[in-house]
Parts: sequence; C-alpha cells; structure tokens
Amino acid sequence: MPVTPRVAPPFDVELGTALTVLKDVMPSTITANRIPTMRIGLPVPTITSLLNGRAIKHEQKSIPVQDGEMVVSIFTRYGHVAEGPGIFHVHGGGMIFGDRFTGADEYLDWVERFDAVVVSIEYRLAPEFPDPTPVNDCYAGLVWMSERAEELGFDRDRLVVAGANAGGGLAAGISLKARDESGPVIAGSLLINPMIDDRNETSSSHQISGMGVWDRGSNDTGWDALLGDRRTTDGVSIYAAPSRATDLSRLPPTFIDCGSAEVFRDEDVAYATRIWEHGGIAELHVWPGGFHGFATLAPKAQLSAQAREARVKWLRRILGG
Repeated sequence: MPVTPRVAPPFDVELGTALTVLKDVMPSTITANRIPTMRIGLPVPTITSLLNGRAIKHEQKSIPVQDGEMVVSIFTRYGHVAEGPGIFHVHGGGMIFGDRFTGADEYLDWVERFDAVVVSIEYRLAPEFPDPTPVNDCYAGLVWMSERAEELGFDRDRLVVAGANAGGGLAAGISLKARDESGPVIAGSLLINPMIDDRNETSSSHQISGMGVWDRGSNDTGWDALLGDRRTTDGVSIYAAPSRATDLSRLPPTFIDCGSAEVFRDEDVAYATRIWEHGGIAELHVWPGGFHGFATLAPKAQLSAQAREARVKWLRRILGG
C-alpha cells in the first residue's frame, strides 16, 4: 500500500498565483452533480476566435462509428503541402466534459509549425456513454484518419496520436489497441498529463485532495462515470485504464509529461518506467510545481512555455521539420 503523505509538493509561485484566479471557474473537486454545470460553465474560447489571425482552414465531417456517427474537425494550413505529418488529437475533460476544441490553441500551433493535418475528435462522454464507447470512438476516428491519409493530405508513416488528461489516457488506450489489433501504424504517442489509472491509489492521488485542479475527488468522479461498478475490479480493460496493461512492449515512441503537484504524477511516472522496462522509448517530464493542466490553464507562465516547447521539440524529432 502506498504511503499517504500529509504534505503535497508546493505549486510553482507563478502558477500558484494563477490558481487563485482559476478557483472560481475550476473548483478543486468536481462531484457528479456538477458535471452539467461544468459542461456549460467553463469560459472556453470559440474556434472562430482561436482561428482569428491564423492561416488555418477548418473543415467539419461526420464519420461512422459502431452505432452511429461522430463529428471530427480537420485543420490544415492554407497552402498546405501534401505528405506532411498527421496528428490525431483527443481532447481532455476527465471523460465527462470538454469537446474537440479543448486544447485547440496548442494543436493549432502544431498545424502552423509542422504544416500538419490535425484531426480532433468529438468522442462521446461519460456517464451517458460509459466505457468502452469513448475509447472505441477514438479508435474508429484513428482508423478513419489513417485510411484517408492521401485524401486528407498527410504521410501515413508520420501519424502521431496526442491528447491531454482524459485525452491522454484515451490516446494511450488507442495506442495499445492499435498494437494489439494490428491497426494503424503510429509514429509516436504524445501523452500530456494522461489519466490512465482508475484505482486512484498512488501517493500523488492522496496528496492532491481539495487543492489545485482536478484533485482526488474529481478523479473519483471521472472514473466512476466512465466505469461504474466495474471500477477497480478485474473487469477494467487496459484500453480504458492503460496502467492496467502488463505488457508495454512494441509501443510507439511515447512522450509523457505531468506536474509534480497533480494527481496523475505517480501513475504517469510509473507508465514511462514500465515502457523502459519493456524495452521501449519514452520521454518523461515532471514539471516542478505544476498543477494539473497548468500549461493550458496558465499558458503565459514561464513553466507553461517550457512545457509546451518540450512537446514541440519532441514532435520535431518524431515528425521531422
């Protein structure tokens, strides 16, 4: 059993100041009864405002999934040169909120920097659509994107999956699923503070309670919504909770980052460690004093700029250019 520490690591001074501003719109603990409020109450920029001043084209499509259709957004630079890289993006939101434009300011930068084609997916959310719907939606979207590489204008051999928070967990899940089902070849997996362990038993999950953003209680809420009564049992799939996987061999090169003062720290560090133990390639960053999602929620902070640039440098090595 993990030791239950009494004191959490301190927040970065600049980020701690940002938290005082965020606390009114991002409570530390999200309970089930707050899910509807969180879905409509977060101050999220519109995609129109995010695209303002950028030479980026946005196209929306409906694609088939197992029991219906799902919307994806496709972003390309005006003047895009075919055969550049492709990035399949999965948004965050703890499995319970968010949409395909969550995190868009960062992935739009990738479109500009790498002349990448980015496809961002509107997977269905828990609790209305519990596991395996979200991961199956994401996998269907990945297959759809890979099969249409020529039509979309990217090099199938330079296809990266990327996601933050729940999106990072789902990106890890579809990376495992693609490996196990001989699915699309993935050049790399970019996992930003990924949500990958339903058990919520680590030291960091005990440290971050009633503080920061997305604390231990919020994590319970998200996983309960996704898994219901199966949570913490042997009935949980490795694709829903990738920390459950005992074999992390044959995965694509993987980037993992997190903050030292967030719930996911220990599970993310353990995941990178086990990739190395199985002979794989992983790059791990634990940002000192970072709270969950700091680089998105406080993008002007010095630590946020460093975290974002580390992701860009990794993408440059994986994708070239």
